[in-house]
Amino acid sequence: MRAVVQDRYGPPSEVLAVRDVERPRPGPDEVLVQVQAASVHPDVWHVVTGRPYALRLMGSGLRRPTRRIPGTDMAGLVVETGDGVAGFAPGDAVFGETVRGYQWRNGGAFAEYVAVPAQVLAPRPANLTPAQAAAVPTSGLIALHNLPDADALAGRSVLVNGAAGGVGACAVQIARARGATVTGVDAGAKLDFVRALGADRVVDYEHTDFTRTGERFDVIFDVPGNHGFSACRRALTSTGVYILIGHDQFGASAGRWLGSMPRVLGLVARSPFTKHLPGPSVSMPDKGTSMAALADLAAAGQLRPVVDESYPLDEVAAALRHLQSGTARGKIVLTP
Repeated sequence: MRAVVQDRYGPPSEVLAVRDVERPRPGPDEVLVQVQAASVHPDVWHVVTGRPYALRLMGSGLRRPTRRIPGTDMAGLVVETGDGVAGFAPGDAVFGETVRGYQWRNGGAFAEYVAVPAQVLAPRPANLTPAQAAAVPTSGLIALHNLPDADALAGRSVLVNGAAGGVGACAVQIARARGATVTGVDAGAKLDFVRALGADRVVDYEHTDFTRTGERFDVIFDVPGNHGFSACRRALTSTGVYILIGHDQFGASAGRWLGSMPRVLGLVARSPFTKHLPGPSVSMPDKGTSMAALADLAAAGQLRPVVDESYPLDEVAAALRHLQSGTARGKIVLTP
């Protein structure tokens, strides 16, 4: 099969190449999926470049990637099932991440075929194209896992900072589906896109600092982290919650060694003493259950993934450059 291959860390244009490699076989509890579309997202960039360096200790590989084919988010058709698989059969349309745990490693999705643990997949909703479905998993899971549940959000005000990005766009829609009133913050050129996602109000960060308007919100969902917590706290209600996702602008706004981790860990350390910070989570939500929840939202029309542009596998470096430029409105996908 054809696949994007990475033998070392570095700039995507220098370390990624499309080659013919052996097609994988599904192991126990895995399915082999023919990939119809795979999406790029910031975690892919981090693993390809090997930055911050600490991520290499989290499963990616210390000196070079332990798995040579990048990508974690895909949609496709089941072609073969391994021993012990129930619930999926050849011909089924599926989507999901390709790794069991966190996505800080290559997952093999940038290829014509990939072997995937069956328990992390969900049936693809009939109203989504493969490209749309491939745009959902990582961004949708981050938004789903970090936003408060429907009981806590219904009737509340939520500000999503970075609302036009992959995670932000999902957060806007999921918060709306959970009954919140949503304000989306992004660049002026993207505000029509944010309105189309369902935001009740929009703010152009190039002209307005949301932390200084005097308006207060019950939840601030901060994707870029371009304001400190002390500034964001001014824009929270007395019982409001600040949620930092911490996108580090592809290494431009965080350290080469640890990235955004010191800032995130600092907030975790403060959370027992600061009511505006949620406590740390010690368990990871079940990915299969979460993917099913995202599929239900999409099937109901409450989560509408938007694809900005599609690239063939041979143009994977161009796709990652487009992602890094920050100009995309919606997700960028590869089509094998």
